[in-house]
Amino acid sequence: MHARVLRYLDEVVRRGSIRQAAVHLHVAPTAINRQILDLEAELGAPLFERIQRRLVLTPLGEMVVAHARQTLREHEALRARIADIRHARRGVVTVAVTAGLAGAWMPSLVHDFRQRHPGIAVRVADLPVESILRAVEEGDADIGLGYDLPDLPALRIVAGSHWQIGAVVAPGHPLAGQVSVQLAECAGYPLLLPAPSLSIRALIDGAFAAAALEVVPGVESTSIELLQRLAAAGSGVALLNPLDVREARAHGGVVYVPLRDAGLPRQTLRLVTRARGVASPAAQLMAEAMAAAMAVLER
Repeated sequence: MHARVLRYLDEVVRRGSIRQAAVHLHVAPTAINRQILDLEAELGAPLFERIQRRLVLTPLGEMVVAHARQTLREHEALRARIADIRHARRGVVTVAVTAGLAGAWMPSLVHDFRQRHPGIAVRVADLPVESILRAVEEGDADIGLGYDLPDLPALRIVAGSHWQIGAVVAPGHPLAGQVSVQLAECAGYPLLLPAPSLSIRALIDGAFAAAALEVVPGVESTSIELLQRLAAAGSGVALLNPLDVREARAHGGVVYVPLRDAGLPRQTLRLVTRARGVASPAAQLMAEAMAAAMAVLER
């Protein structure tokens, strides 16, 4: 049954007459009467009895009105849920990020986002770069965030920022007091390097090669957190970017000293979504929050 006739029927029962219902609904009495007559014809029986100029429900009418009111309540609840989703008061957003970013940057970002949008559930998956791309392409994640993500037709780049690689050392390390350092200076200490499977390692290896330096890492790891902890403990010099060690620097656990070697490329952090389709309001809000935070961090 159409929502309009349900509202008409409910109001006639509440007001006791078609005329009073028409006044309340701001429609012509004939329009309400026609809708009810059509409904009665469809059901094959009258919904009302006319007793002393007042409409009284028949047993069938009572059944239909009970159904109509339940339907109208469910309809209003549905409209409220849709409004919640449209205005992003409710929803779920899934973000796929590299493990280093999940530990270094996402905690504060997710906390701030949830403070502003407590009705939106946030799911964070730490994945390798290839898995991030696949998760976003296939719809398993709404947003992807990682370093040096390739240009792919299936992905849309929402935001990007560039990060300079530097030496990460303990506060008491000999390099900690310098404004900048060169790779040759870092090579004089045990090196704590990201594993070859990470994109930053290719940039570091290329820089060492350009400087004609042959080095043997003291430690290699896919865990950025492990490298920064070793650096904080004085085990050597980690080569990372400032975003990787943002939390540790804020607490004074490590010192970041930028590298000044000529031609050393920066890491490119990219925020991506699917190129096709419409993102949910929750995903749009998260993408906007992450893009804004990236812009602030790069300043």
